Amino acid sequence: MKTFKTQGVCSQAIQYEVENGVLTACRFIGGCPGNTQGVARLAVGRPINEVINLLKGIQCRGGTSCPDQLARALEAERGI
Repeated sequence: MKTFKTQGVCSQAIQYEVENGVLTACRFIGGCPGNTQGVARLAVGRPINEVINLLKGIQCRGGTSCPDQLARALEAERGI
């Protein structure tokens, strides 16, 4: 699993795994457990481009959110 250090949100990091362009595992470290577990479960099994399109730009505080941070991690994964 790879680890992405989040910025500006309650969670400290996101652990994730991508295989053949599909998010196969996702776990937020810290943050609101119900929300982060829900986001992770909904995102796993989807192509990373789809996850990015769904979650990028969602705001909670400071111009970002845990879902937005996952989108940023996946953008970094695909080299954007």
